[in-house]
Amino acid sequence: MKIDPRHLEIIAAIIDSGGLTEGAQSIGRAQPSVSRTVTMLEARTGLKLFEKNRRPLIPTELCLALAAEGRKITAANAAASSIINTFKTGHRGVVKIGGTPVFMDGVISAMIAQFQSAFPNIGIEQSYAYTAELMNQLASGTLDLAICPIHANLLPPDYNFLPLMPGRNVIACGINHPLMQKASLRLSDIAPFSWVAPPASSPLYQDMRNILTEIGVTDIKISFSGGSLASIVNVLAHSEALTILPYSVVYMARRQRSLAALSIRISHPERSLGLLSLANAPDRPPVKRFKRFVEGEFRQLAHIIMQQEQNNVWRG
Repeated sequence: MKIDPRHLEIIAAIIDSGGLTEGAQSIGRAQPSVSRTVTMLEARTGLKLFEKNRRPLIPTELCLALAAEGRKITAANAAASSIINTFKTGHRGVVKIGGTPVFMDGVISAMIAQFQSAFPNIGIEQSYAYTAELMNQLASGTLDLAICPIHANLLPPDYNFLPLMPGRNVIACGINHPLMQKASLRLSDIAPFSWVAPPASSPLYQDMRNILTEIGVTDIKISFSGGSLASIVNVLAHSEALTILPYSVVYMARRQRSLAALSIRISHPERSLGLLSLANAPDRPPVKRFKRFVEGEFRQLAHIIMQQEQNNVWRG
């Protein structure tokens, strides 16, 4: 026998409120409508729900059992409404983000951890790619959002780009590198050392080549290449090799006392790190919430890094 779940909720409301009139008021129904529901259920089951001619109403064992099921339905509806509300307000859902490996591992991963501490019901699906592939994934709907460095004047019209931080590279090394002990540095001081090369497909690889050309180093000794950020950090920490990294990545690594930036002036790429999304594609609520969080985190990080740059980096 199939019973209308709404009828079970009505029975629960009658018992929990203490009567037909009170139960009807508690659920916003008219008392005659509630009475008809009771009569219909008794006719359908062939059993009484309330003791005959008793005031106040006394529920039968069947009525109590049905009321217990009605409370479950009411609770389930309330839980479902709460879940729907969390999706609407961006407190629950999944955000699919992609980005360049060095920034994702060196900067964004820590922000993701902080974000999920505040919003534990929002899942993050992260992937790695460079700008051209990220654009393809945004266009296909594989990604909601990309975080990458880009030249604003090279942005195709079908995409939106929100700059978060200007491109700032530094010559990075391990914290115990001998050059860190020198009071002042010149470009020629770095010429004898070997280099850790970022992956060839990374914009940082061309940045490194450009810097070495400026220095006048033509015979480049590459001691390690093609690794992840974790492997690059480990190589630098245990060798005298140098590399080019975004200052934001080095700054975050300094908290673990693994990397340092040489205080020497180099040129910077004409691009910014930012949030890339598909134009005219509305953001789902959890994506909006994640974007707002990342913007706020980068405002703080950019301010701190600007102060660090002025005090500690690029004095030469």
